[in-house]
Amino acid sequence: MDQHVLDFMNIPTTCISDAMDGLNNLHPAIKPLKEEYKVVGRAFTVKIPVGDNLAVLKAIRNAKPGDVLVVDAKGDQYRAIAGDFVVGMMQTLGIVGLVVDGVIRDLAGIKELNFPVFSKGTAVAASGKAGFGEINVPVSCGGMTVHPGDLIIGDVDGVVVVPQAIEQEILTKALEKLNKDQIREDQISGNREAILKHLDDLLSK
Repeated sequence: MDQHVLDFMNIPTTCISDAMDGLNNLHPAIKPLKEEYKVVGRAFTVKIPVGDNLAVLKAIRNAKPGDVLVVDAKGDQYRAIAGDFVVGMMQTLGIVGLVVDGVIRDLAGIKELNFPVFSKGTAVAASGKAGFGEINVPVSCGGMTVHPGDLIIGDVDGVVVVPQAIEQEILTKALEKLNKDQIREDQISGNREAILKHLDDLLSK
């Protein structure tokens, strides 16, 4: 497996976001269908017009195992870009997650699959298949530009994007933040005097 995918696997999105000054987060409305979902992988991007998901099927056919489908559905919340059957195909072919600036349907069936889906929610209406759309091109998803191959990390707090060009830099910063947070927790948690001193230090800046 891609080493950077493995490296980011156990780092919370909050630490990764802090390492990028909060600039590369998807819109907070894009959330996991289950709190326990975690996804880390390379973006395979999909750009579709509202209400047409044929390009999603094309992406499923062309993505590699370990990829995360990132779908620019223009934020539409009326027509679902996929249901449990389509998501099941993703899972069987080794795609590790779906992130969509839009909605899905067949919520109960998708939850049974235990496949990480991050979306703006659910809808009843299906998409058509007129055939418009593009795959493996830069897209806008949740207010963030995503390029094919960018690292996608999602958990209960949301989704962050790490551009390929700065992966190592962000990994180093995120690990430093994680370590710093753990040290602070160990030193301060449950200690009244330490908490008061910490607050005084913050307020004096």
